[in-house]
Amino acid sequence: MELTRRNLLVYGLILGVWVLVVGWQVEEHVRVREAAKADLRGRSKDIANTLSALIRGMRFRGVIPQDRLEAVLNELVNGRTNELVKSSELISIVLLNAANEQIAWAGKPIDPQNEAMQHGERWGTKTVTLVNPVDLGATLTSEGMTNATFIAPPPTNSMRDGRGPPRREPRPGEPPPGSPPPENPGTAADTNVQAAPTNLSGPPPERETRRRDGEGRRGRPPWLRWMDEKEYQALIEKRGLHGLVLALSTESVQNASSRDLWLRSIILALATVLAIGSGLVWLNLVRVSDLQIRLVRASEMNTHLKEMNLAAAGLAHETRNPLNIIRGIAHMISKESNAAPEIRNKTREIIDEADKVAAQLNEFINYSRPREVRRTVLPLGSVMNEVVRTLSYDLEEKHVRLQVQGEQLSIQADEQLLRQALFNLLLNAIQAVNGAGEIQILAQKSSASEAWLEVRDNGPGVPPDRRTEIFKPYFTTQKTGTGLGLAVVQQIVLAHGWDITCLANEPKGAIFRISHLKLAA
Repeated sequence: MELTRRNLLVYGLILGVWVLVVGWQVEEHVRVREAAKADLRGRSKDIANTLSALIRGMRFRGVIPQDRLEAVLNELVNGRTNELVKSSELISIVLLNAANEQIAWAGKPIDPQNEAMQHGERWGTKTVTLVNPVDLGATLTSEGMTNATFIAPPPTNSMRDGRGPPRREPRPGEPPPGSPPPENPGTAADTNVQAAPTNLSGPPPERETRRRDGEGRRGRPPWLRWMDEKEYQALIEKRGLHGLVLALSTESVQNASSRDLWLRSIILALATVLAIGSGLVWLNLVRVSDLQIRLVRASEMNTHLKEMNLAAAGLAHETRNPLNIIRGIAHMISKESNAAPEIRNKTREIIDEADKVAAQLNEFINYSRPREVRRTVLPLGSVMNEVVRTLSYDLEEKHVRLQVQGEQLSIQADEQLLRQALFNLLLNAIQAVNGAGEIQILAQKSSASEAWLEVRDNGPGVPPDRRTEIFKPYFTTQKTGTGLGLAVVQQIVLAHGWDITCLANEPKGAIFRISHLKLAA
């Protein structure tokens, strides 16, 4: 439970650090994108400042010709006037009146009557629309009309050909236009014409009105002096400069965002790999720690088993000595001439049981003995023939046919241990066939450096569910077996670094195969 809680704590810490890194990168990406937008807004202000300076330079008496202004706007859009304007960054420029209507523009057409008019800017996927990035000097009077800058439309045909405004009818008492002046204005009494009363305190009202109209119209362009004040104010409201709309490309923002997103993606990928690697390292560390604990426990258990093994081997050895004495005494009693037949039968039973116990003790001592391999170069065929000669009496007694086949190979092995392993395998096969059977010993190369050895019989075979348990100590399928013969074989095989398996021998029987035998050079 404690180990599990510790694992959860470590994995939670790694996940928390990864989440913090992800949040940090997202925040940094948003900051970089906002910085790119702020930079684009700054460039729009620079463009507007440049345009404001150009407008002030072209303005004469508050009036700018529209054709000259649009030419300047086109140069700004094309990027030839201001070095701050990057190629294809400025898309459109629109100048607005007080009613947010276009009075001059350049570039691609845009609709100022959109949500940008209410929010000041509108960001799209490829463009951004900015309204009034700077003050161009256009202010409104109390009547709602601009009084700063006037965009004069191009003159009409009548203005361009010099005909001027339409003629005005003369007022009462005023000579018609083009008539000569009177010859003697001071002799009005001789001509019987009554002179108009003269206002000595100041000019007459009509003259004062005409004077004020003339003074007001002298500030207008020559082609607009003929208009009355209402028409002129209406024209001012329609043509007065009130606002500025810029449409810029967001390509720089997208490029900066894409570069930063690529960089953040690499950082996140590295952070993810680092987090996964840290988790795997911790998992391996936990497993190694667990294995170390198990190895320590196994070492302690192995040491204990060795001590128990030595104690058991000593006990078996000490038990074998009195057992031999008992067997000898029983044998002496059976040889007595005056011994009754019943006593002789009992002594024979004692001798047989003592032999069985002695055989079991010998196998147990042999199994508990440490396996120290002393490798030498051995001719495998001669070793097999010697083992066969050793078991010739058992083969003849049970009428078992044995064949030695295969190649003449030389291997690296301990001669005594190899003899004992072959002896146990052949003895197990002889007990399995139980008379009138066949046994084969076959050795062949499996590669240039290894070989395998098989002992085959046509006995009843080994069931599949017992082919792995058959090598365990004291597991046997024979009535008279001790269950240690194949366990000893497995010990010898593993001590050499070989493998042993039990297979089926079709149509019946069993195959015991020793593989990975090292060939001699």
